[in-house]
Amino acid sequence: MNLTLKIWRQSGPDDKGRLVTYRVSDISPDMSFLEMLDVLNEELNAKGEEPIAFDSDCREGICGMCGLMISGHAHGPERTTTCQLHMRSFKDGETITVEPWRAEAFPIVRDLVVDRGSFDRIIQSGGFISANTGSAPDAHATPVPKDNADRAFMAAECIGCGACVAACPNASAMLFMGAKVTHLGELPQGQPERDARVVSMVNQHDHEGFGGCTNVGACSQACPKGIPQDVISQLNMDLRTALQHGR
Repeated sequence: MNLTLKIWRQSGPDDKGRLVTYRVSDISPDMSFLEMLDVLNEELNAKGEEPIAFDSDCREGICGMCGLMISGHAHGPERTTTCQLHMRSFKDGETITVEPWRAEAFPIVRDLVVDRGSFDRIIQSGGFISANTGSAPDAHATPVPKDNADRAFMAAECIGCGACVAACPNASAMLFMGAKVTHLGELPQGQPERDARVVSMVNQHDHEGFGGCTNVGACSQACPKGIPQDVISQLNMDLRTALQHGR
């Protein structure tokens, strides 16, 4: 495959960015998108040019580090992570525009790399349980109804990639927060801090500069793990309950 790439280049957070055009050839349709970028970077290195900075880690669709906006779609045209997106999803001769996540709360570090520390700070504000559980308990030591367990596991699939924020016209992180609140709220261990958790996380979310949810639904459509939009409803119900309790 021969492709034209328009890639966002920005030397630092305070520098002016621009789209730079590159051409790559003999790309295998079986390559992942990141492997294609690796090939381009090898060519740039051979020419003595600065390689393109982009995030990646596991390259197995687990860690969420590889988030990119590809031709206007979070992670690209398929519902998967960028590292699991294969070049067969594109056409020979296609022009592809590659940009970083665009959100005030995800400031650009360099090129395609953004700082997603805001997600970490939301989790630090309340996305955990502080009960001392000691060593790992037996699997059936704490009975949990199957529907609750299934919903907790579903919500726990969120990998914090930020695609929901990038896809949302308001740059809201409510789907991310809804997944974390639902995950812990469905389990007995999450109940003691349930009210305080949701209030603290929502306050941190707003402090970081994320926008509000207006139920567009683009977040759930872009989520590579298919987190449903109803976790946002759960977040809102938990927040209303917490405020009624005066937390």
